[in-house]
Amino acid sequence: MKRLLPSGAIAGLLLAAPAAEAAIQLDRGIAGARIGNTRAEVRAALGKPKVRTGTNDFGRWVRYRYPGGIEVFFQGGRRVTSVSTSGLGDRTAGGIGVGTSEARLRAAIKRVRCETVQSVRICLTGQLRPGRRVTDFRIVDGRVARVTVGIVID
Repeated sequence: MKRLLPSGAIAGLLLAAPAAEAAIQLDRGIAGARIGNTRAEVRAALGKPKVRTGTNDFGRWVRYRYPGGIEVFFQGGRRVTSVSTSGLGDRTAGGIGVGTSEARLRAAIKRVRCETVQSVRICLTGQLRPGRRVTDFRIVDGRVARVTVGIVID
């Protein structure tokens, strides 16, 4: 004997389902960390990170590391300059993320450009000009291995 849910119950289930929000937003951010966010805003969105600090050619930096392969980088120490993921969970609204084939990436994101630079395969949105935002899909063995959203520094 088949059991059917009353139509009101089905409607209730549909209304109760949360709307899916893309965890990777091209040229904006990943998983609650957005370009330009403060350290406090990232902690409020993602929780307590493992923190590392240092200096490089561009000055002081801070890196937050989270479970699931999320890294948030603050060049200059104050605001998010890049966020990346190597985890399988974060995806664009079109389902693109780590593990996606380059062919599917190119079909799904029309404005992406792919090239090999010194034996490293990358697919990019945006322009590699200082101050511009880009999304970098690092390709290894034909599949996305890491996604980074950031500001081009130089």
